[in-house]
Amino acid sequence: MKKIVLASSSPRRRQLLEWAEIKFDILFRETPELYPEDLVREQIPIHVARKKALVVQTLELYQRYERDVPIVAADTIVLLDGEILGKPDSKADSIEMLQKLSGKKHEVITGVVILSGTKEICFSDTTEVEFHDLDPDDIRFYVDKYPPLDKAGAYAIQEWIGVIGIKSIKGDYYNVMGLPVSLVRKALKENF
Repeated sequence: MKKIVLASSSPRRRQLLEWAEIKFDILFRETPELYPEDLVREQIPIHVARKKALVVQTLELYQRYERDVPIVAADTIVLLDGEILGKPDSKADSIEMLQKLSGKKHEVITGVVILSGTKEICFSDTTEVEFHDLDPDDIRFYVDKYPPLDKAGAYAIQEWIGVIGIKSIKGDYYNVMGLPVSLVRKALKENF
């Protein structure tokens, strides 16, 4: 499989690609995660991922690569009862999000865009996650010890809160970490 460019600073996405033994370089530029208000919820992470990929495609550093090196960009949202829980703004916001998720099911949707020249592959994957009722002291401990400001929904499934708090999961575990890596690998093998 040819080398790709990952348009992300996420250590979790980097780790997943390493585990899948996909060779990659990292190129990214902070991109506002904005989207049209009337966009269908499932399309939001694809829209944001596309913006991330397009920004990388214009970078001078990317121009040094062979013309068809694929850019892989992703974005993850948490959807609870129709409300999007993005990345928290503060410790208090993190605690509030986790209190909302406590004892409830929610969806984690990751959108992926693979861009190479004018060719674009895009898809999303959805995983249903349910938390046990979370003790307020456990929430505060987690937010203090594992600051979740860079995580949609204010948590990482592979960290302490996931280990002690997840009741059930239906779908791809790695999607909840931030990248449905098996689908990404399949798309790369079939298209590039």
